[in-house]
Amino acid sequence: MSGLEDPSDDLKVTAPKKWATGAPAVAHALQYSLSQTSPRRTALTLLNLNQGKGIDCPGCAWPDPDPKHRPMNEYCENGAKHVNDEATSKRITAEFFRQHSVSELDEKSDYWLNQQGRLTEPVIKRSDSDFYEPIGWDDALDLLAEELRSLDSPNEALFYTSGRLNNEAAFLLQLFARAYGTNNLPDCSNMCHESSGSAMMETLGTGKGSVSLDDLHHSDLIFVIGQNPGTNHPRMLTALERAKHNGGEVVAVNPLPEAGLMRFKNPQKVRGVLGKGTTIADQFLQIRPGGDLALFKALNLLLLEAEDAAPGTVLDHEFIRAHTTGFEEFARQARELSWDAVHAATGLTREEIEQVRDRVLASNSVIACWAMGLTQQKHGVATIREIVSFLMLRGNIGKPGAGVCPVRGHSNVQGDRTMGIWERVPQSFLDSIEREFGFTPPQEHGWDSVDSIRAMLDGRARFFLGVAGNFVRATPDSEVTEKAMRQCRLTAHISTKLNRSHTVCGETALILPTLGRSDRDVQRGVEQFVTVEDSMSMVHASYGRLEPASGSLLSEVAILSRLARRVLGEDDGIPWEEFEGDYDAIRDRISRVVPDFEDFNRRVADPAGFRLPNPVNSGDFRTDSGKAVFSSNDFEWLDAPDGYLVLQSLRSHDQWNTIPYANDDRYRGIHNARRVVMVNPADLEELGIADRALVDLVSVWHDGVERRATDFRVVAYPAARGSAAAYYPETNVLVPLDSVADTSNTPTSKGVIVRLEPASGQR
Repeated sequence: MSGLEDPSDDLKVTAPKKWATGAPAVAHALQYSLSQTSPRRTALTLLNLNQGKGIDCPGCAWPDPDPKHRPMNEYCENGAKHVNDEATSKRITAEFFRQHSVSELDEKSDYWLNQQGRLTEPVIKRSDSDFYEPIGWDDALDLLAEELRSLDSPNEALFYTSGRLNNEAAFLLQLFARAYGTNNLPDCSNMCHESSGSAMMETLGTGKGSVSLDDLHHSDLIFVIGQNPGTNHPRMLTALERAKHNGGEVVAVNPLPEAGLMRFKNPQKVRGVLGKGTTIADQFLQIRPGGDLALFKALNLLLLEAEDAAPGTVLDHEFIRAHTTGFEEFARQARELSWDAVHAATGLTREEIEQVRDRVLASNSVIACWAMGLTQQKHGVATIREIVSFLMLRGNIGKPGAGVCPVRGHSNVQGDRTMGIWERVPQSFLDSIEREFGFTPPQEHGWDSVDSIRAMLDGRARFFLGVAGNFVRATPDSEVTEKAMRQCRLTAHISTKLNRSHTVCGETALILPTLGRSDRDVQRGVEQFVTVEDSMSMVHASYGRLEPASGSLLSEVAILSRLARRVLGEDDGIPWEEFEGDYDAIRDRISRVVPDFEDFNRRVADPAGFRLPNPVNSGDFRTDSGKAVFSSNDFEWLDAPDGYLVLQSLRSHDQWNTIPYANDDRYRGIHNARRVVMVNPADLEELGIADRALVDLVSVWHDGVERRATDFRVVAYPAARGSAAAYYPETNVLVPLDSVADTSNTPTSKGVIVRLEPASGQR
């Protein structure tokens, strides 16, 4: 086959958009979809996307409206692109791998690799070859099993997954890993929302958000912090629009102005196509990266002072007395705040923050939404703890229209964790596995994603199995990560499409092609369905509707079940063969192991699915004290030295996670290029750097090693002063492996101190 070439790298810059979606989004979605597959397949995917008995969108984890009020077009531009990227008619065959060596593929871009199409048969790169070649399923699985049985310890194996995986396969993956003898279950949560879970477990006793879609629709005030809904989960804009029409207000907190938070043109409404649409953010706080902790400490101080001025009218004393602990120490520390330090950290004026306080005082219900702009900071956990305290001051936890709302990206990243994909799963979960399956799971905690890279580097891990995802491009310190992967004895990936992780190989490497979310999954003549859990704890079914890309594909459930039988033997007491043939059997076991999944098969038959209860909403705080915790967080922020900027990595609009669909970011006005760095014009003037100059981005860490991302074009952009922004995964090379958030160990991709140097070829 003749692969598509990369788009030309010919930067064109236009003014950033001041609104999102509308008719152009529909046109772009259809244009990309039709470039991948036929009009018939495009119609089939889109008419079934996010519908009852349809395909759950793999694009993000935003919840679906109730089926009674769900439009036929319950998807966004990027969801349409993603599902049809998976439904592509392009195929990778054995001939492709005969034409392209692994070394050649390693030089190709992420875009090019993705555009080659769906994988169709298992392939192997042997230790003495630079080419992948076909291998039968039995031989591939036998090889994996032989390697696992030959390891000196089960802890030399790593089992990684991303949030693309469904609940049934995730449950089997963790069950297999633990029956094999390890808790080494790193996942994409480690690199995105681990800070959310860490902070909320400490303060509320649960790692999940507490709000529903209905809460969002009827909230008086919604904070959207470190988040770009217009690109990363555009259906959230519909919910924000509804909240605005119900009289609610929105405060956006972000270093960059984002089009979707300025104005939203809903393409399903006349005013969204022909009219002006809806203004979303009532106030925009253009904060410096890493300044969010200072902002919420300042808001908390202002609320305490408002209570001082009008005792008994501001704080919810009954909630604080009955349901919380730590208030006195929290309040004492809050009063030590310096406004000069707040301004230095945030770049905001006191007047701007006081205006937000006034909005809070006028609101009976407040929701805080956030994403990776908070979690991928050094002080991300402390920041989220401070936000929880902010909400608790006025009782905005556990009541309608109020609460915490971490907005997750991958479609089932929350479900994977619920199913036990966690290197530090609670003892109660391990005990449930033992009761149900009759073996004692390993008790020692496993490695997360960052520690897994360290283990591979040190030779403590020699086997890597990736189930979905693109580990090499999702992780920090790219050169170090690639070196670590290449030191493995065997690397294997269960995937639908080609990506960079397939070109960074261990001594031996396997690619095992699997069904996509949109593919029909028939086992023993019966069509199967899978389930997912969204950001708001709704669990629902997903049914594939397309004929599979190849007759040689196996489902993830089948691959894991067959591998487990080979490794553990036929007499291990776990009915792997039954699981492969009937996913109801898996759900029956889930219902007896995973809390709140009782009667799983019956409940998930409802097209709306069912919502998992959040104990916070019934006043049940499962902390050590049995109460929600006010925390005292040291006031720290990123302070770049003179001549340096604080870099945040981000996603372009035409991108899904690590994979670009084009070299455009039309909402930000960037076209035909990805190696760009956006910097405030005033900062460029101070640095003596011209707009459109070609530069290298250089980060320096405590180890003294300079990490360099070369040949970036500077774009003058209305970013927060002292900051810079550039796309990942191109800038992951700048994030040191040891630069992680306190407590959560999440890479600090939103807080890298860099300098801009003339590009190597320009010096």
